[in-house]
Amino acid sequence: MTGDRGGASSAPGTAGARGGPLAHRAFRWLLAARTTSILGNSVAPIALAFAVLDLTGSAADLGLVVAARSIANVAVLLLGGVIADRLPRDVVLVGASLAAAATQAVVAALVITGAATIPLLVVLSVLNGAVAAVSLPAAAALVPETVPPALLRPANALLRLGLSTGGILGASAGAGLVAVVGPGWGLAVDAAGFAVAGALFARLRLPAAARPVSEGGGPTTVLADLREGWHEFTRRSWVWIVVAQFAVLNAAFVGATTVLGPVVADESFGRAAWGLVVAAQTVGLAVGALVALRWRPRRALAVGVGLMAVTAVPVATLGLAPALPVLVAAFLLGGVALEIFAISWDQSLQTRIPREALARVYSYDMVGSFVAIPLGEILVGPAAHVFGARSTLVACALVIVLATAAALSAPSVRRLRADVPDAAVREASAG
Repeated sequence: MTGDRGGASSAPGTAGARGGPLAHRAFRWLLAARTTSILGNSVAPIALAFAVLDLTGSAADLGLVVAARSIANVAVLLLGGVIADRLPRDVVLVGASLAAAATQAVVAALVITGAATIPLLVVLSVLNGAVAAVSLPAAAALVPETVPPALLRPANALLRLGLSTGGILGASAGAGLVAVVGPGWGLAVDAAGFAVAGALFARLRLPAAARPVSEGGGPTTVLADLREGWHEFTRRSWVWIVVAQFAVLNAAFVGATTVLGPVVADESFGRAAWGLVVAAQTVGLAVGALVALRWRPRRALAVGVGLMAVTAVPVATLGLAPALPVLVAAFLLGGVALEIFAISWDQSLQTRIPREALARVYSYDMVGSFVAIPLGEILVGPAAHVFGARSTLVACALVIVLATAAALSAPSVRRLRADVPDAAVREASAG
């Protein structure tokens, strides 16, 4: 079995819950670091999309570049979870942020100087995806180390609100920057954001991680760590059912919005306006976080899972009514639904998965949720050429609704209560 990183004792005690998440120093630095990184990173998808379209004008090439990042991300995520459960998670995030800054700086330089090619962008997307795979499980699993259990829901809501606010500012400013001075400078802003975030993560200064040990007292192997993480992931049916839902949903939603969204924008309302549409979704995320701060349904996971059917609305709107005001409203609504689900999901995992295995369970969650995204990104471009963008987008919306209905039909999803943690987590918190 693996050793915990100090268990609940590494986070403030339950008495600290009275002051709210912001009363805890480590949480404040975590909030600042993640908000800063998203300020720049929200520009990157817009900038990269239009950099590729400027280079070749091909939706298929754009799908190839973004899929390369997703494939690398999925391939490295499980190792990222093991790393985050073995090493100090704050140190992991410092290194990953600096590596992401370096890769994005190279992409920016290539685009600005006109030296970018599709093969080069694919290679750099692979590197960037691998770096993100190391940071994502560490960032998600770090929250319980910065606040007591009673503050997990408001802490997650505040983090998501910070990410949403940074995304609003980054996407809106980034779209203008891309339209005025070009996509290369938007990518340079992303690189700078990662560098600053790395410095902020360095201020967390959390206790050192306990090295994982086997039953015989020696160090565990990576495969043993992965097997233990898989056991924690599969023993709760609601976990893998929701992850399966998102494997399908993400392929349809991300493929439709990331690949076909910019194409529809170029053919209708323009690039700068597409930035407003993306920003509208981020505004919806912020609204969803504010709602989650106040609204605490007993069966929060079921509510969140059901709301994912709403994300079919912006996808269908892109195909049926690609007018700016309608798209802004649709993407805002989808953002609200996404955020309420995300906060409920984080709360469910963080109160039911033993902390020493949390990063690995998050990594299995992310692999399962992301694994089909490259397929969606690669297929929607050719599908749009054959069937038309409108029909392809409507089909993606229908897939989202069907996946949501299937997940919500599972009793373990519908009945899960937000206020009843698993025994193993209760014992860790008590220790």
